[in-house]
Amino acid sequence: RAMCSGKLQTALLVTGYFVYLLVGAAVFQALERTAEKQEKMAAAQMKEAFLQNFTQLTVAEMEQFMKNLIEAIQNGVYPVGNESQFEESNWDFSNSFFFAGTVVSTIGYGTLHPKTAGGQLFCVFFALFGIPLNIVFLHRVGKMLSLLCKKLGKFLYEKGMRKKKIKFLTLLFFLATGILVFLCLPSVFFQITEGWSYSEGIYFAFITLSTIGFGDYVVGKQSDRKYFSYYRVLVAIWILFGLAWIALLFNL
Repeated sequence: RAMCSGKLQTALLVTGYFVYLLVGAAVFQALERTAEKQEKMAAAQMKEAFLQNFTQLTVAEMEQFMKNLIEAIQNGVYPVGNESQFEESNWDFSNSFFFAGTVVSTIGYGTLHPKTAGGQLFCVFFALFGIPLNIVFLHRVGKMLSLLCKKLGKFLYEKGMRKKKIKFLTLLFFLATGILVFLCLPSVFFQITEGWSYSEGIYFAFITLSTIGFGDYVVGKQSDRKYFSYYRVLVAIWILFGLAWIALLFNL
């Protein structure tokens, strides 16, 4: 009964956690998409006006254009290419889910952030409840993985191995497996998808899973590359389970 109850609690926690992220992503998308579209239209008009009059601009007007351009880029609007690129939103569902995941995991790259008053206020409450929920989720997943460690240790103990050696081998096994699954293999994936070098992929993976999140490398942000649907959702799920692996290492 206790085992069934524990499994049910875990299932409910995992389901509730992902529903929380999905609802958060939908709300962020609803609150931010319209404002972003207006920003992109303003950036397109600014670019058009510049191209028509750039030979006649004064120094002051040129400096103002540069300030507006920098502000647009800081807000995630890149006025390059044709008009079709302005139809692509930074707040589609995939990006919104990725953002929700980086909020509750406290990574906070800084390249995507809410700009409307409603979005910012919602982000405060979303993080206020989401961060503790994330800690509970990681603890539960880490606990499940630690049970696998105990089973592995029990198997080795039955084979006649000493306890100290078992502890060392168990830690080594989960360390090596985690490095392969959460650092080495994803870096190959990022190298192919993002066009980064392998060392850049390793760097991004470590900076992300350690929750440092400088924001100098972020997935799905290059306008000249085509990404498959829900690419960032997949990366967000990798982040969540990668953090659970790190939580397991601390437990061990």
